[in-house]
Amino acid sequence: MTSWWHGGIGYEIYPRSFADSNNDGIGDINGIKGRLPYLSWLGIDAIWIAPFYESPGLDHGYDVSDYRAINPIHGTLADFDELIADAHARDIRVIVDIVPNHSSSEHRWFQQALQGRDNPYRDYYLWRDPAPDGGPPNNWVSHFGGPAWTLDEASGQYYCHLFLPEQPDLNWSNPALREEFDDILRFWCDRGADGFRIDVAHGLVKDAQFRDNPQRVPIQDPGNPTEVFGAFEHLYDMDQDGTVDVYRRWNRVVEPYEAVLIGESNPRSLDRVARYVRGDSLHTVFYLEPGWMHWKPADLLEKLEAVHRSTDTGISWVIDNHDNSRSATRFGGGDVGRGRSLAVMTFMMALGGFPFLWEGQELGLADAEVDAGNLEDPIATRNEHGVGRDATRTVMPWDSSHANGFSESAEPWLPSALRGPAETVAVQRDDRSSWLSKHRDLIKVRRTHPDLWGATPQWLETPPGAVRALRRGSMLALANWKPDRFAIDLPPGVWTIVYHSASTDTGDVSGTFDMAPESTYLMVAST
Repeated sequence: MTSWWHGGIGYEIYPRSFADSNNDGIGDINGIKGRLPYLSWLGIDAIWIAPFYESPGLDHGYDVSDYRAINPIHGTLADFDELIADAHARDIRVIVDIVPNHSSSEHRWFQQALQGRDNPYRDYYLWRDPAPDGGPPNNWVSHFGGPAWTLDEASGQYYCHLFLPEQPDLNWSNPALREEFDDILRFWCDRGADGFRIDVAHGLVKDAQFRDNPQRVPIQDPGNPTEVFGAFEHLYDMDQDGTVDVYRRWNRVVEPYEAVLIGESNPRSLDRVARYVRGDSLHTVFYLEPGWMHWKPADLLEKLEAVHRSTDTGISWVIDNHDNSRSATRFGGGDVGRGRSLAVMTFMMALGGFPFLWEGQELGLADAEVDAGNLEDPIATRNEHGVGRDATRTVMPWDSSHANGFSESAEPWLPSALRGPAETVAVQRDDRSSWLSKHRDLIKVRRTHPDLWGATPQWLETPPGAVRALRRGSMLALANWKPDRFAIDLPPGVWTIVYHSASTDTGDVSGTFDMAPESTYLMVAST
């Protein structure tokens, strides 16, 4: 049976920054509902909404204090029900972000766990006695800076947190916790959710012996949490084999609802990516590495091909998300960066799986300008040299009115420089040459030619470097990400260009084809 997400195209929404319906400066569920006509026009099949749960907001929703309640700043459960109904009426599915690696320290489970070692909720979290010197139990470090352990002075034990101290990690060896999340998944599915994006999907199960991680390289800047975390080989705190068993259980829970499970997965090697989508486990995983790469086209193509060869249908392809600098910036800035970004996304549309756009990516948005005094991300505010994620999380530019049309008159929760008219939906929507129109045309081509995602893939021989050719049934995807033109011999027959990331060129070609630089072509075999 073909599942609804096969051939689909998703769109990530950061609810704080998408649309503010009640003019309080914070985006909300009703704001999303009001923009569904735009998403339908764009051709989106599913929206993934970043966390909107009850939360103290120290990590902007990824510190959940109640998995069954909506933060009042975003709306109510009734608002969510209306969003589901309206989205489904437009044939748009709704994917909920679930955060199972950790909860907020304000969650009632953790508050109970603090009551003492004998409390039944104590084992919902990971507790260890101090090392012989009284320090943390091992050398694990937090993504957000400092050790991954905080001492609870009342009990004399440390608890584990791979993120903020206010985000204690959950204990997935506890059967009671597993049952809690079974019920949480059913709660949202019963309300009409069509699936779950699983935060830190590779992080749930930890090494039973809590062994030290090997250190790969010396740490040059202890104040940079990204460098510190990357200095270790995460053999014992991430990507444990037992995590896959959790998702086999989840698969059984969501199967009656025909809901999709999408993992945010960053395994420590490419050969481990496919583990999560083999058999009855996750349906698809985000391949995250392109989201932080800079413009190294040969390296990027090599990795895309390697991951694709490991699993054709099991990857959700992305180059942008709420955690990283936007690709238009990383790939060179200006129209150069935008063009490279579109070239990569065009090729990803031929890789099968379930690709996603990040809000504003379709506009060719680069990173926004955020003053140091307005930073919100804890990576930046809690570390001397931490590079935060605020520049990618600023409000969606709908038009050139106040706050780019995000709020009627309120100042946005994350103030930033206004986007120019050329960067707004209002201007780009009516411009057939705009980045928005180019992305919409790309989505239409993928929808019109199902061989792009459904036919058996065949990688054609190309020289080493920044060139690739992938045939899927009647379709051919050609990537020339070199800085110069490149001539390639096409398969026999006549081919019709149906999309070119760098121009509006169409027409029939055959024989040796001269490809424009830093661009991707989609072609269909002429009949």
